[in-house]
Amino acid sequence: MEPDRRAQVVIVGAGFAGLEAAKILGRSDDVRVTVVDRRNHHLFQPLVYQVATAALDASDVAAPIRGILRRAKNTEVVLAEVSSIDRATRTVHYKDGGSIGYDHLIIASGAQDNYFGHGDWPEHAPGMKSIEDALEVRRRVLFAFEEAEREEDEAQRRAWMTFVVIGGGPTGVELAGSLSEMAHRALPRDFRRIDTQSARIVLVEGLDRLLPAYSEALSARAKRVLEKLQIQVRLGTMVTAIDDGGVLLGTERIEARSVLWAAGVSPSPLGKMLGAPLNRAGQVEVTPELTLPEDPRVFVVGDLAAVIQDGHPVPGLAPAAMQMGRSAARNILRRVRSRPVEAFRYLDKGSFAVIGRGAAVGSIFSKFEVSGLLAWILWATVHLLYLVGFRSRLSVLFTWLYSYLTWRRVARLITFSPRLRRQELAPRGTQPSGAAGEVGSLRTAPTPVPVHAAPKR
Repeated sequence: MEPDRRAQVVIVGAGFAGLEAAKILGRSDDVRVTVVDRRNHHLFQPLVYQVATAALDASDVAAPIRGILRRAKNTEVVLAEVSSIDRATRTVHYKDGGSIGYDHLIIASGAQDNYFGHGDWPEHAPGMKSIEDALEVRRRVLFAFEEAEREEDEAQRRAWMTFVVIGGGPTGVELAGSLSEMAHRALPRDFRRIDTQSARIVLVEGLDRLLPAYSEALSARAKRVLEKLQIQVRLGTMVTAIDDGGVLLGTERIEARSVLWAAGVSPSPLGKMLGAPLNRAGQVEVTPELTLPEDPRVFVVGDLAAVIQDGHPVPGLAPAAMQMGRSAARNILRRVRSRPVEAFRYLDKGSFAVIGRGAAVGSIFSKFEVSGLLAWILWATVHLLYLVGFRSRLSVLFTWLYSYLTWRRVARLITFSPRLRRQELAPRGTQPSGAAGEVGSLRTAPTPVPVHAAPKR
């Protein structure tokens, strides 16, 4: 058998950018493609908060990578985590000891939660970057209501019924609004001893307004809608400590058994492995063609890439990542066919943040601002169109219609790992080490941390 002389393209990461690149390259007979990801599924990140609040099931917002690329005969999928990248030998190494060579490389490994150097905070305030995170948030929220139903002590019951969302960007705003709808409309008739409508939801933002990527008018409108949903909005507030029993905002202690993280993201650590210049945020500085300045064979796209356009950074949004992925793929095909490459140009089609039922804010082409029901309809339409797979679109559409008409949440299942089940279902009055219900000693942060809104992915 003759060796396959087609150019080998390796794509690291199957998020929005990596998947779009794989789709384009998968239609070409000029290249061989290998997609490497540490998970076997593509995640529709903008709707993860709905999994966390029991509005959608996990399978509604995730799809197997192999299934998505099954028709691309020139494409292989590898379930592995990258440990290092050797640009000298053009080799990608895996943590399990394997490796693969490349002719062209696309790094699309995205971003991760940033807890500003506080290594113990993820344990107490889970983020929203994965299916595992969303299911953990859902477990904590639903478990909190169950514990409040059984709790005799009024102070402890209030702690179980208090939810603190840290971060006033789109994810934090959407998460807080969805929690309010759950507590005030979906759950009241399901409990006998507690009034779920008395739940306290606190949204914390370090800047002086919510949704800093939007105009001040839209930010103010979002704040008014959230307050109508009985959400306490705390602006210009510093988080100084988080523990099992609550959060410290400056010197004010809020007793809350559910603290949820929607603030701050940092680029994937793969950027540091490339030996290329990084900006202050840790993103890789790329050329207008999205390649490394000294290595045109390596493309960096999505949240990991620092792209400046018209004097402003390209935002960390799903549409931007998708456009970068398509641009990188097309430039690789141009190179393989001995054609000149083209510079990337981001087209801002707009962005939206949903606040609650029939309420959203957003902009179209960065020129036209919309809010209210129209923005909510546009938001729902855009998200349905971007979802991968007909089944997912149909499932989400019917789930949304059902929830809109009935206020019900369809995915209210509390799942435990064996370890968590032993801890959280331990006899009352005991405090097993590491239990989510344990009230530990307050770990005071060395320095206050300003909580800034995480960009919407």
